[in-house]
This record gives sequence, structure tokens and C-alpha cells, in this order.
Amino acid sequence: MTLPPMQERVMAMREACGFRGRQAGVTLIEQIMVVAVLGVLAAIAVPALARLFQRNQVQLAQTEFIAALQHARGTAVVSGKPTLFCPSHDGRSCSNDTRWETGWLIGHDTARKGQPDAAPLRSRAGYTGIVVLGDSGHRLVRFQSDGSASGMTNTWRFCHRGQPDQVLVVVIANSGRVRGAKASAEQAASCAAAQ
Repeated sequence: MTLPPMQERVMAMREACGFRGRQAGVTLIEQIMVVAVLGVLAAIAVPALARLFQRNQVQLAQTEFIAALQHARGTAVVSGKPTLFCPSHDGRSCSNDTRWETGWLIGHDTARKGQPDAAPLRSRAGYTGIVVLGDSGHRLVRFQSDGSASGMTNTWRFCHRGQPDQVLVVVIANSGRVRGAKASAEQAASCAAAQ
């Protein structure tokens, strides 16, 4: 049976454009399989992404802490006034604590009373979900006008509770030098076990 000339031309045009007659599509079974594979991949990736996010939080807190200490030291040198860096619950006064996760402040302390002379120069609210422990017995750092922090050596540990593999530290020397590092095994264990 022969087709009329018009239909022959339509068929030829369809064939030239790549149309083969029957359209191919995705079946419902294939779609369900793709969704199942994506679900399995997401279940594998989510815990790893959560740990990456937590590690990033600890690194960010450590970096901010180092920057704040360097700012306090620079302020003491430029102003010529003793400048303190201390933990704070309210952002206005120093707390008598060695826990720093609720926040900190920077202020001049010319009277050497362990509190800012006036309104703090800078403050930061707490770190949600992160433990920040200072050495026992050192609740503040006081920088002198020469940039030193004599007698104020301290090591702060940054971590998430129960995760000793992600602990970082910030160390300040008597000279006022500040550095960040990975925690020792003992520091990591004490931070991760903190309540």
C-alpha cells in the first residue's frame, strides 16, 4: 500500500528531524529507583556534612578568638592603656569564669580591677553548641602598653561535647604572642568531656 504524496513528505520530514514514531519516556519504576538511589546517597552524605559543619564552627570560633586577642593587644599598644580580654555573660562586664562560650569583651582596665573602665570597646555574644574552656585560675588576659601579657599565659580549648577529634586550641604567651593549634590528646579529652 502506498501513501499519498503529502503523507510521504510528512514522514520524510519527521525522519529527517529524528522523529522515529514512538516517543521514549521514563517509567514510574525508573523514577522510583532514582528517588531511592538519591535517598541512599543523602543518608550517607548527611552525617559527613554535619561533622564538616561542626568542624567549621570550631575553626571559626578559634579564628575569631585569635583575632580578638590580637585586637586587644593592638589596642593596648596604640592607646598606651592596659587592655583586658575577658569572658562575659552580658557583653558589659567581665564574668568570674573560665568558661568562655557565653561570650567575651575587650576594654581598657587602667585601674587594674579586672573590669572595663567604661563601656567595652568590643564584645561578642556566645558560641552556640561550642565549648570554650580556658585554663583554670586565669579568667582574663591583660595586655600592657608594650603588647606583653605578663603572668597571663592561657590556653583555650574549643570543641563540641563528645568529639575529641575536632578540638583546637588558642595559646597566649607572656610576650603577648597569640597562636592557634590542634589540641594535644589530653586537651582534647578534657574539652570533649566538659559539661
